[in-house]
Amino acid sequence: MPEHSPILSAIQRHAAETPHAVALISAVKERVTYAALYEKIVQAAAFLQSHGLRKGDRIALSARTELDFIYVYFAAHLLDVVDVVVDANANPKKLAYILDLTKPRLAFGFETEVCVSLKYDQIDYGKRLESADGQSMAADDTADIVFTTGTTGLPKGVMLSHFNIFSSADNINGFIGNTEHEVEVLGLPLCHSFGLGRLRCTLIKGATMVLVGSFANLKLFFNAMDEFHATGFGMVPAVWAYIRKFSGTRISKFAGQLKYIEIGSAAMPIDSKKELCELFPNTRICMHYGLTEASRSAFMEFHENMDRLNTIGKPVSAKVDIRIFDENGRILPDGEQGEICVKGNMVTKSYYRPEENANAFFGDYFRTGDVGYRDTDGNFYLAGRRKELINVGGKKVSPQEVEDAVCSLGVEDCICVGMEDPNGILGEVPKVYIVKNGTDMPFDEIRRKLAPLLEDYKIPAAFDWIDEIPKTSSGKKQRLSLRNP
Repeated sequence: MPEHSPILSAIQRHAAETPHAVALISAVKERVTYAALYEKIVQAAAFLQSHGLRKGDRIALSARTELDFIYVYFAAHLLDVVDVVVDANANPKKLAYILDLTKPRLAFGFETEVCVSLKYDQIDYGKRLESADGQSMAADDTADIVFTTGTTGLPKGVMLSHFNIFSSADNINGFIGNTEHEVEVLGLPLCHSFGLGRLRCTLIKGATMVLVGSFANLKLFFNAMDEFHATGFGMVPAVWAYIRKFSGTRISKFAGQLKYIEIGSAAMPIDSKKELCELFPNTRICMHYGLTEASRSAFMEFHENMDRLNTIGKPVSAKVDIRIFDENGRILPDGEQGEICVKGNMVTKSYYRPEENANAFFGDYFRTGDVGYRDTDGNFYLAGRRKELINVGGKKVSPQEVEDAVCSLGVEDCICVGMEDPNGILGEVPKVYIVKNGTDMPFDEIRRKLAPLLEDYKIPAAFDWIDEIPKTSSGKKQRLSLRNP
């Protein structure tokens, strides 16, 4: 029994008690039972062992919604090897930084010269697992390092223990009310906390997860919902805007079978929340608030909060505490605005680089960088973002990273801020103001030259000229002064 990993213990228990229950259904409709899932995890662990991997080593995984990724992801946990989960579409510069920082022993799904790199189809499932006797493994050991974007432009490595990732999933299941009878269709990417969290939620309950890859092909998503009689799914607000734009209210035909929908990663307009309530009158529509560092800290359910749909809810469970602090670390009374800070069983204890922890906590409370307040009923409200990250459909963009890329093209100076998505889908998109007379390049040429430097969602949707960049007396750019209200 892998006691150091509560998630693997749950999967092993399901493999013993309900071996024929279906755990995963791939995009090509391959069905994997819980018995087969655990066997594949053990075999993948043996393969990692054959490459000399042991407790505390790191492997880099290009996160893909594929069975082999899932097998090797959990295989690493079985050996107490740390998963460095990366976006399959990450730009080379960001990926190089992550690999140089974490120094993995092995990489899967992409090519690198930092270490041995393999394709997922090169995994040999015919190896035999050696005993791990003598290796002390604990639930507080680091299971995953997931990189999020910092305000400096450098991604931060969030260290999550086996206990953290299990606790988050357990908290979520407790709030939503998930059971072993669920069939969930997953269209979210597994490189982010949301999608990976939904996978964990499903597997610890012994339920079924249907992998469709993404929401890009709505026909595939709808067919999976229909064929497998799905009881739930998760989405970001940008996905809902996409579904409504290209399929109208067709999704409402599943209202009778959907028990739950989880929404998160970005703000959602009140009108969209009301529409979801109308389309799914008997579905538990749950929206979370949190960060990679403090996954799913708070939840609210739409039907239960029709008179206050602007709240981000209450702590997800009794094991999570949320407080409002002032800038000096003092707890503020109800009604007063301050920084939202979280303490709980799913909160990271540390960033990978020790220096990034300097201002990350007030005692045991993680500082989210978001400004908000609590009402007298215990509901929390988000008043604004202290951090300057731009939230593009749930994906965070660092203004500094965009500015550095623009200036690397020969632009004298610029400032990047978030603006409302003119297409009404992504919520926010990046906009760059360039100092007048700071370049001779047309905006279209700048945009074209940014293509190899930034991921698509980070490329500015709009450019404009500015006479002078607003700065503080110490020379720091005042990006918030230019953001749309």
